[in-house]
Amino acid sequence: MPVEAAEFLVIGAGMAGAAAAAHLAPLGRVIVIERESQPGYHSTGRSAALFTETYGNLPVRLLTRASRGFYEAWAEGFSDHPVLTPRGAMIYAPPEQMPALDAEWAEMAPRDPTIRRLDADEALRLVPALRPERVAAAIFEPGAMDIDVHTLHQGYLRLFRRRGGRIETDAPVTGLRRSGGAWVAATPRGEFAAPVVVNAAGAWADVVASLAGLPPVGLVPKRRTALIVAAPAEFDTRGWPMVIDAEETGYFKPEAGKLLVSPADETPVEPCDAQPEELDVAIAVDRLMRATTIAVDRVERKWAGLRSFVADMTPVAGFDPRAEGFFWLAGQGGYGIMTAEGMARCAAGLIAERALPADLAAFGLSAESLGPGRFARR
Repeated sequence: MPVEAAEFLVIGAGMAGAAAAAHLAPLGRVIVIERESQPGYHSTGRSAALFTETYGNLPVRLLTRASRGFYEAWAEGFSDHPVLTPRGAMIYAPPEQMPALDAEWAEMAPRDPTIRRLDADEALRLVPALRPERVAAAIFEPGAMDIDVHTLHQGYLRLFRRRGGRIETDAPVTGLRRSGGAWVAATPRGEFAAPVVVNAAGAWADVVASLAGLPPVGLVPKRRTALIVAAPAEFDTRGWPMVIDAEETGYFKPEAGKLLVSPADETPVEPCDAQPEELDVAIAVDRLMRATTIAVDRVERKWAGLRSFVADMTPVAGFDPRAEGFFWLAGQGGYGIMTAEGMARCAAGLIAERALPADLAAFGLSAESLGPGRFARR
């Protein structure tokens, strides 16, 4: 079977790979190869995404800010529906978590002048299902938004195809070698070659690097569990914000007339098709019922996804200094949806011009803070 050639080869069709491919497509032929039968099967398709510019470290917040304008505009032809819709987020503290809430307030308040400190009565008026004895105070972020993950992901895929890109599914990479100035990826669907390969393989990014003979950046996939339960009949939950406790031991938010609930677990696992553990599901239900008056009779749906982090919690975007044409786009952790546009623009700029786009650099981002070279230095 002949090798199929392109200018850019993207490994992984999740949010990171789809967004990067859409931005690279005007620069040359792009082929995306995806291990699963459909794009976004793993982390992208299992995200309970919220858009907030106060979450994560400084590079993450800058990437999120760089993405907001595109999401709010949802340019004609990209999507039939808005990507962002108002939601709000509330961090509340039981009495024993007040030190954690005070620390959150000190960190968040300077970032967004619209953020408000709430007393217990104000928090209970916002979410009356909370148990009064479990709410000492809260922080409310009115600018936090729901992200329509499916709309965003499909928009990038549609844009990519319209720009001439091609996606090959059921194509896990089994070998990756440099030959004749190009990276050649072996898959069950054939071999694909390009001078630049973009490693957007999510939890499998270190595995892909090992196939290329490169050391890992230290990705740690962490399982997170989520479930859907019925909304309480005695309350109109549609206007509720996302609700999370100050020590981040669980959260819930309205979701299509139901409630999405998570124990905010972060269990390190090997890259896999993550499945929910019954213990984590039970913990989620128990924490919800302890924090609120909501009675859960049954779990209507449950799932788990992987959030992959490197040690400094900053996404990785840049050429590997040890291998020509090998570009990392990994380690987005729990920020990959809200930073997707900013990360994709960084990737396209670094690949095409070896520099960040000027407006992103003006935000304070630097190629060094994102690049894999920071691990080599250590």
